[in-house]
Amino acid sequence: MGYPGRLILLCGLPGSGKTTLARRLARELPAIRLCPDEWLSGLGVDPYAEEARDRLEGLLRQHAYELLRLGQDVILEFGFWARAERDELRLAARALGAAVELRYLDVPLDVLWRRLESRNSAGAQEVALISKDAIERWAKVFQAPDQDELALFDKPHVQRDG
Repeated sequence: MGYPGRLILLCGLPGSGKTTLARRLARELPAIRLCPDEWLSGLGVDPYAEEARDRLEGLLRQHAYELLRLGQDVILEFGFWARAERDELRLAARALGAAVELRYLDVPLDVLWRRLESRNSAGAQEVALISKDAIERWAKVFQAPDQDELALFDKPHVQRDG
C-alpha cells in the first residue's frame, strides 16, 4: 500500500493564523489543504449555515481519509474547538495507519480581535465577517488542548525523502 499519509489538524479560534500556517505547510510538505470556509464561500453558501457546514466538514473528513489511504499528507483547517472532535479524528486517522499532528495556535483574545478587525476591513470574499462579541463568546466555549492531550499526537513532521 505504501506510505500512509499524515493528518495535520489546525486548532484555534478565528484569527489565530490557521490559514497562514496551512498555506505554508501545504507548500513545504507538500500537503492537501482542506478549508471549509473557502469551500463554503466558493459554493456561495453562508459560512454560518450550520447544516451546510456540518455536511461539508463530514465530506471533507471522508475525502481526507481517502487521501491518507493513498499516502497523501492532509491539513484540516477546521479550528477543532472540541476535544471530542480532535480525539475522533486522531483515532480514525491512526486506524488507517496515518500519523496525526495537532498544531494548536494559542493567541491572546486582544490579538485575535486586532487581526479580525484588519481582516474584516480588508473585505476578502472567502472569509466571514466576525464581530468582537462573537469572538468573545467563542473563546468561552473553545476547549484548548492541554499538555496531556497534546502528548497524544505525533511530533511535527520533517519533510520525508522521496
